[in-house]
Order: sequence, then C-alpha cells, then structure tokens
Amino acid sequence: IEHHPRFPKRVNAGYLQVVDRRHARVRVWERGAGETLACGTGACAAVVTGRLRGELDDEVDVHVRGGTLKIVWHGEGEPVWMTGPAVRVFEGEIDLERL
Repeated sequence: IEHHPRFPKRVNAGYLQVVDRRHARVRVWERGAGETLACGTGACAAVVTGRLRGELDDEVDVHVRGGTLKIVWHGEGEPVWMTGPAVRVFEGEIDLERL
C-alpha cells in the first residue's frame, strides 16, 4: 500500500485486530521505515475506532510488536490515555558536521 499509485507521496497504514472487548493487536507500517515495533498514536486511534464501532471496552490492552500498551478512553470529550514501557531498541551516533 505504501507505493500504491493512489498515494503518490506514500502513506502510513495501521491495522487493527480485535481479539476480544479488552484486547487488540495493532501493526503499523510507516512510509520509508517499514513496519514499526510500536506506534502510540496508532494504538490510541485504533482503540477509539474500536470503541466507536462498539467492538472494544473503554480500557484495552493493545499488543504491538514491541510489547503491550494500555489505552483508556471513556468516550467523546474525554482524553485518551496511554501507558506502556519505554525500551531502548537502538543506539548510535550522529556526526553533526556531516549533516
């Protein structure tokens, strides 16, 4: 989908699988980067979508490739809350003079 002609500037895509009312799986493809280990924004959007469709409860464990995120949304006009681990997955150096 990233290189489909309908998206000349390419596109990010998120995929939601509802496991049950309190559990979901989300996978995210980011243009130029490929599949990511996690996407907090995508997980939150997936739960809001699932709630609006009547498929998910207001507290959901979202399983992403990098772990599990807890997303809480009590409905329209309320904030979406996300909690989950912060894990170092890469370490490197940037030579700023070469940029």
